Amino acid sequence: MEPRDGFITTESGLRLFFQTVGSGPKKILIPNGIYLVDDFSRIANGRTLIFYDVRNRGRSDAIADQSQLARGIHQDVDDLDAVRRHFRIDRADLIGHSYMGLMVILYAMKHGPSVGRIVQIGPMQPKHLPDPAADSTLRECFGKIGELQKERGSLDPVAFCRKFWSILRVIYVTNPADADKISWDRCDLPNERNFMTYWMGSLMPSIQQLELSADALAAVTSPVLTVHGTRDRSAPYSGGRDWALTLPNARLVAVEDGGHAPWIENPDLVFGSINAFLDGAWPDVSERVIETDDGRQPAAKS
Repeated sequence: MEPRDGFITTESGLRLFFQTVGSGPKKILIPNGIYLVDDFSRIANGRTLIFYDVRNRGRSDAIADQSQLARGIHQDVDDLDAVRRHFRIDRADLIGHSYMGLMVILYAMKHGPSVGRIVQIGPMQPKHLPDPAADSTLRECFGKIGELQKERGSLDPVAFCRKFWSILRVIYVTNPADADKISWDRCDLPNERNFMTYWMGSLMPSIQQLELSADALAAVTSPVLTVHGTRDRSAPYSGGRDWALTLPNARLVAVEDGGHAPWIENPDLVFGSINAFLDGAWPDVSERVIETDDGRQPAAKS
């Protein structure tokens, strides 16, 4: 299936780039998902997958006016609704990977009647916490990135970006031999080469300020499937358990020895679970989490 692409123009005039795969009647929105097109096309049978670049990312318009970035992840929530309305979807199913796994929950909190089913994959935890102690792979990766920073002035931006990603991609898999399967850099695009400035200046502060209590998350009544690798270095597995524990209608698929891209370690489990869930059923392997590993229970869970 060949992707089809184009632009969505928001009410403010900002253009968001999108690609679609498949032509089925069921439409699935995948924000910030262009890098997932090749891998996730396998779930397009009977569905139309709509991948798009969020603002100031990928092929979407670059933004120089900082006031249009200041709201960080909350602006991504509003843009997701613009995409849903553009495609005339009454109740959208959503797939969010990494920090988008957090964003789609924020969207459901604000636009619940417009949400069908939600898949989170390796989502950021509901409560931002300091990073856990780094393992040897993380320490080695950060050390190499520190050394690379010394070369920034002698490398053109594309070369620097590609070297950066050649180091970083190792942390997203559990077997270093699989690192070549991470092709997320998109270093030919200025937005992606400049992403860290946007991340540190706008996105991360907006995430750190979130206060997602059990009472607030009770507004998310849509079914939520959280798929999380047990060896995820980027978003701790404990955060995935917290989501499935706290959301009122959620279950967890744990990918043993899976990393931040758990479909690399176990594609049949991940895509099989997503297919079953989007077809309307809880995967047989999904777990209804009633307590965390330390025995903590939510304030209320029906």
